Amino acid sequence: MRLVVTKMNLGLWAAAYVKEKIHAFRPTAEKPFVMGLPTGGTVMDFYANLRLFYKEHLLDFRHIVTFNMDEYVGLPADHPQSYRSYMRQNLFSQVNIPPENTHLLNSQAANLPLECAQYEKAIRQAGGIDLFVGGVGRNGHIAFNEPGSSFTSRTRPVRLAPATIQANSRFFLNDVHRVPTLALTVGIDTILQARELLFLVSGSAKAEAVAQLGRPGVSENCPLTALKWHPHATLLADPAACALLKGPIRKNLDDCMQAQPDAPHWMLHLPKETLWTTF
Repeated sequence: MRLVVTKMNLGLWAAAYVKEKIHAFRPTAEKPFVMGLPTGGTVMDFYANLRLFYKEHLLDFRHIVTFNMDEYVGLPADHPQSYRSYMRQNLFSQVNIPPENTHLLNSQAANLPLECAQYEKAIRQAGGIDLFVGGVGRNGHIAFNEPGSSFTSRTRPVRLAPATIQANSRFFLNDVHRVPTLALTVGIDTILQARELLFLVSGSAKAEAVAQLGRPGVSENCPLTALKWHPHATLLADPAACALLKGPIRKNLDDCMQAQPDAPHWMLHLPKETLWTTF
């Protein structure tokens, strides 16, 4: 796993990275580029820049297949805060991606476990996910895999943690009672099966979660640490999100920043001593 810290706009950095990955892949109708996609405030700029690249003819979505991470249970598909609405507004309606290439969990399904199993099957039939982009919750959750989620979990219904409900209430008129308490989410193992991961994290409110990466090993109490096990995982962060890092990773980051103070970003791999054992 590598950590990339930048003072640039995270969304621009991530969108440029994804654009280059797609160009290098050279997708076709027979071999599309398969992406896992997130929602939320952190990735708004990411989608804004993807839209800009499309508008400027720098990116073509015809041969892109997408699978979204999660969806609230209990919100109609056309609800303004449903993730189906989010994706339509922020990407799908503004680029040339074929509707049949987009996949979102149906939280209105009569049988939610069956819906989740079929979603896993659709990912397999697509050949697996080439690049999964995601965000990080304040409590370290990835997708809606809350602390305590098994690292072997697959797509399933979940109950949202109080901290997540509180954080997401800003999208529901700051009223926690309006936030759904249940969701469908891809599992941690579903994420880890992707060939590459790119997760974005910003702000001091996420610093405690990022700090767990400096501790030895992994813990189901901080799902973010599962990324340590992936051979091609990148966490893209701003300096504020890294404020609480300690130990060898803090020293390595400080050394990089002091050696190249004007660099557009600083990149380092997690020290080996942080990868193994659990905490």
